[in-house]
Amino acid sequence: MHATVEALELVRRRYGVPGAYEKLKELTRGKGVERDALREFVRGLPIPDEARQALLALTPAGYVGKAAELARRC
Repeated sequence: MHATVEALELVRRRYGVPGAYEKLKELTRGKGVERDALREFVRGLPIPDEARQALLALTPAGYVGKAAELARRC
């Protein structure tokens, strides 16, 4: 789930969604996050539909973030 939350943070920054960091922090900090709650959060973001659909299609198993790039630097 953490990888998916990382992707949410990147999209939030890209589109400058105000207050999204705080909302995401409330949703995730110190507790498990249910898939449905995370999907509802994504549906409520004021971002282009294409970005929303890409986020909704992500799974932790399919998202590696910058891991490959960072590994090549070592």
